[in-house]
Amino acid sequence: MRWGLPRRPNGLAALPGPLRGTARARYTALYATAFLLSGTALLGIAAVVSSQAGSDDGVGRPSMTGSAQARIAELERQLEQAHDDRSTELLIGSAIAFGVMAVVSVGLGWFVAGRVLRPLRMMTASTRRITAESLHERLAVGGPVDEVKDLADTIDDLLARLERSFEAQRLFVANASHELRTPLATMRASLDVALAKPGPLPETTATLAARMRAGLDQVDLLLESFLILARAQHGELADAGRLVLGRLVVDALSGRAEDIAARGLTVRESPSESSAGMWGSRTLLRRMVDNVIDNAIVHNDPEGWIGVAILSDEGEGQGPGSISLVVESGGPVLDQRRVADLAQPFRRLGADRTATGRGSGLGLSIVAAVAEAHDGTLDLRARPAGGLRVAVTLPRTSGRPARVLDAERETAR
Repeated sequence: MRWGLPRRPNGLAALPGPLRGTARARYTALYATAFLLSGTALLGIAAVVSSQAGSDDGVGRPSMTGSAQARIAELERQLEQAHDDRSTELLIGSAIAFGVMAVVSVGLGWFVAGRVLRPLRMMTASTRRITAESLHERLAVGGPVDEVKDLADTIDDLLARLERSFEAQRLFVANASHELRTPLATMRASLDVALAKPGPLPETTATLAARMRAGLDQVDLLLESFLILARAQHGELADAGRLVLGRLVVDALSGRAEDIAARGLTVRESPSESSAGMWGSRTLLRRMVDNVIDNAIVHNDPEGWIGVAILSDEGEGQGPGSISLVVESGGPVLDQRRVADLAQPFRRLGADRTATGRGSGLGLSIVAAVAEAHDGTLDLRARPAGGLRVAVTLPRTSGRPARVLDAERETAR
C-alpha cells in the first residue's frame, strides 16, 4: 500500500490533449511545428522580396514633352498596379498552399513517427511477453547496426543476466531446502527410535521429545513456506488451469474444522462451491486460501468469529472481470499503519500475534506474492471494532495472465 500525496506531473506529461499521450503524438507535434515555422519564414522572405522588387523608382529620364511624360507616368502606374495584384495573388496562393501542407504535415508526421517508433513498440511488447512467460527468450532484433539494435542487444544482455540470477536464486532455494530437509528427517527418525525403546521414559524426556518434534515440524513448515514464496515471486504457474475459488475455500474450512471448533470460532458465512471460475495455479492458490484462513483462525479471539465471502465482478463489455476473496476476523484493535507491513516477510504485530507459536511470519507475504503472480492485489485493513479484513482480488482471465494478453494486443497494433 502507498501513502502520501500523488506526485504532480511536470513537463510534457502535465499538458492536456495529444501531447500528454504517446511519443508518437509528441513527435507529430514537433514535426508539424517545425514545418509551420519554416513555412512562415519562407512566406515572410517571399513577401519581403516581392515588396522590394516593386519598390524601385524609375531612374532619371531624358527631357521630353509634357504629354510624353504623362504617358510614361500612366504606364508606370499600371505596371505597378499589375505587380501589386500579382504579388497579392501569389501571397494568397502561398497561404492556401501553406494551410493545406500544414494539414498534410500532421498526417505525414503521424505516419513517419509511427514507422520510426514501430520497432520500439515491438520491442516493448516482446519484452513484456518475455517477462511474463520466460526469461530464456530474447528479442533477437536483426537489421543494420543502429541505435534501435543497440538498445535491443542491451535488453537481451540484461535478460541474460536476469535469467542467470533468477536461476541461481531458484537453485539455491531448492538445494538449501532439500539439504536442510535431509538432516531434519534424520533427526525426526532418531527421535522416533529413541521414544520407541522399551521401558518407561522419564517425564522430562517425553516433554523434551514433544518440544523437539514440534520444533522440527515448525522448521519443516518454514522450509515449505520458503519454497512456495520463491515459486510465487518468480511467477511459476506450472499447474495453471481453470478452477473454482469457492471450492478451495470450502476445502480449507473443512480441513480446519477441528481447529475452528477447538477455539470456539463461528464461521458467519461460507461460500458456495459453485462460485464463478477463474484461471490460475491450483497449488499456489490453494496455499493462498489456506494461509488466509489460517491467519483468521490463529490470530483471533477465543469464541470469536470468521467471515468469509467471495465477490464476483463480471466486468464491463468484453472484460474478464475479477473475483475477490474477503476474509474478516475478530480480535484486538490494530494499527492500520502497521497492518500494511504484514504483507512483508517476517512482519508481525507484537507478541499477541505469535502467542500460539504457529506463525512463521510468511503467511500473508505468501498471499501477497501469489496474488501478484496472478496479476491480483492484496488489501489489508484493520477493522474499527477490532480484528483484520483480508481481501484478495484476482482477475478472471480466460487462460493467461493479463500482462501476457496486453503484450499480445500491443504487438498486434
